[in-house]
Amino acid sequence: MPLSRPGRSLFRLLVLPLVGLVLAAVVANVAFAAFLAARRAFESAAAQQRRVAAALESSRVAFSPQVLETLEQLTGSEFLVWNAATGTAGLTTLAADVLARHDPAGIAAAVGGNILLDGRRYHVGTAESRGVRPETVLVLTPVSSLVGTTLEAIWPVLAVAAATLGVLVPLGLVATARLARRIVAVERHVATIAAGRFGEKLVDAAAVGLAAHDDIGRLVAGVNHLSGTLAQLRTNLVAGERQRLLGQLAAGFAHELRNAVTGARLAIDLHRRRCPAAADGPDESLAVAIRQLDILEEEVRGLLALGRPGESATGPVDVAALVAEVKDLTGPRSEHAGVKLEAELPASLPPLTGRREALRAALVNLALNAIDAVGRDGRVRLETRLANGFLELAVEDDGPGPPAALADSLAEPFVTGKQEGVGLGLAVAKAVAEEHGGRLSWSRAAGRTRFVIALPLPAGHPSHQDREP
Repeated sequence: MPLSRPGRSLFRLLVLPLVGLVLAAVVANVAFAAFLAARRAFESAAAQQRRVAAALESSRVAFSPQVLETLEQLTGSEFLVWNAATGTAGLTTLAADVLARHDPAGIAAAVGGNILLDGRRYHVGTAESRGVRPETVLVLTPVSSLVGTTLEAIWPVLAVAAATLGVLVPLGLVATARLARRIVAVERHVATIAAGRFGEKLVDAAAVGLAAHDDIGRLVAGVNHLSGTLAQLRTNLVAGERQRLLGQLAAGFAHELRNAVTGARLAIDLHRRRCPAAADGPDESLAVAIRQLDILEEEVRGLLALGRPGESATGPVDVAALVAEVKDLTGPRSEHAGVKLEAELPASLPPLTGRREALRAALVNLALNAIDAVGRDGRVRLETRLANGFLELAVEDDGPGPPAALADSLAEPFVTGKQEGVGLGLAVAKAVAEEHGGRLSWSRAAGRTRFVIALPLPAGHPSHQDREP
């Protein structure tokens, strides 16, 4: 699954639009400020000109060089007395070299507009003096340059914009890089889920702080939950499919084995009828053969319990009698293997409700596994006890224990540490325990291996008051 490039995509999505909006706002503000500055400069020059013209028109003082110079100092404008009839200039505050380079008639022709004199721009207006001798005065009001006026007006906006961008862009890049790392981590984690690797968890780098409660933190938590749920669903699906196939296989085995056991029993019974002396004599070979067939029949029942759960009806089960039967069935195997088999029962045990044949087959499988594991001179112990609202049926041995590599999958079908084992005994025991609402567990301590089938006690039993929540 291709991964996106975080810096490029998030930069385009987050930083560039934000910086673009700021730049657009700055340009708009600068343009508006320049427009206002130019307009205010023009209006200021025109207003000043109107004030000077009004003062001149209302004054009856005759013009003289001193008067014009005083007006220049007061207003900052230049004055030129103009005779429109003769087209000649009179008194003026303009320097002689300026008049030498610029025709006064050209200045008079610019009335109402602007004129450039020696690099300086003036707005030209007129005023009519009502003195003893009426005269026309050209009023030249200086107008600042458009560039200078604009810069003077927009430099605060530019300064604020530059400071904003100087702070915004680095912070945006840092925030984008942080978001990019988190989003890409989520993307890669989703890619691992899409590839079928369920159950892995993503540790969000920002989850240590308050950012664990932001949208990305919640997204990470949701993806982790999804991964775990998919892992559990896959495990359940695989286990269910494996259990179904195992059930079909077990049912087939059980059918064939049951036919063989039935044939063997019929042959022994026929032999007993034909040779009554053999049945009553000291030779115990036929009795041993029948006991072995009983064990084989129990294993067949276990396979049937795995292949067709719920086939037989449930009913009350005497636990003490059940354990005694298991010891009786597995006794010949333990004697033949040189293993000491013991059984310990409490003084009184509550009856269970379940399938007697299935429970007996499960315990027989555990006992036979223990006998095979300890070898000659080993010890196997059958125990029952009440603990935390459960009745525990335990098989303990002093053998070497299961291989460490199989510790987590020991009860799965076809998993075995024995060279000639099939790996169905513990699977049968687990299936029977779960069918009765219990569980199968095992532990290794002090050189002894202990397998336990824990079955829930009836709801009204006193042992429930000590049950763990």
